[in-house]
Amino acid sequence: MPSLRVCEIFASIQGESHWAGYPCTFVRLAGCNLDCAYCDTRYAREGGEEMETAAVLDTVRGKGLATVEVTGGEPLLQAGTPDLLWRLAGAGFRVLLETNGSLPVEEVPPQVHIVLDLKTPGSGMGGWNRWENLRALKSSDEVKVVVRSRDDYVWARRVLRDWGVLGRLRVSLSPVWGELDAQELAEWLLEDRLDVRLQVQLHRILWPGTERGV
Repeated sequence: MPSLRVCEIFASIQGESHWAGYPCTFVRLAGCNLDCAYCDTRYAREGGEEMETAAVLDTVRGKGLATVEVTGGEPLLQAGTPDLLWRLAGAGFRVLLETNGSLPVEEVPPQVHIVLDLKTPGSGMGGWNRWENLRALKSSDEVKVVVRSRDDYVWARRVLRDWGVLGRLRVSLSPVWGELDAQELAEWLLEDRLDVRLQVQLHRILWPGTERGV
């Protein structure tokens, strides 16, 4: 029976992406191949509990929510992740996958909504972007960019235009919590008339100071 290293499974309100605000079950898998400067889930970088895929599916069913997100860490590091995604989709869930964008997404089932991070220079991991993924994304998928500074914003604006992402895919730009003021990012978006979604981390507003299980 396939198994996965699971950091935590919990029910919360989706705090990011175009799905923000929806009740959602999160399956946070353990392990990550990147080390972003602003990472807020360092506890998921290693460890985790070995769980059979069937047990993960049963746990998700027990939460009673229609939407489930598989996240990390970096979920695509684990060979069993595509099988889990297929099983969740086959069970009738609305399935989201959040990935750091460094690994191929071609094995992700077509029913799954991919939320793909683009890593800015300010993340320290900009060299890990797998640019081919942008061409592999479906129109129902999403690109997310976490912005630390004006330089990051200018980089993101150029990349989104150069790669033809704007108008083809849904895009969210998010300020790093505690480093860049959301109002400042909003003013840049308005000044450039950039057709993207300003995103703040809703779960940080709802449960301030709580790092896990939200």
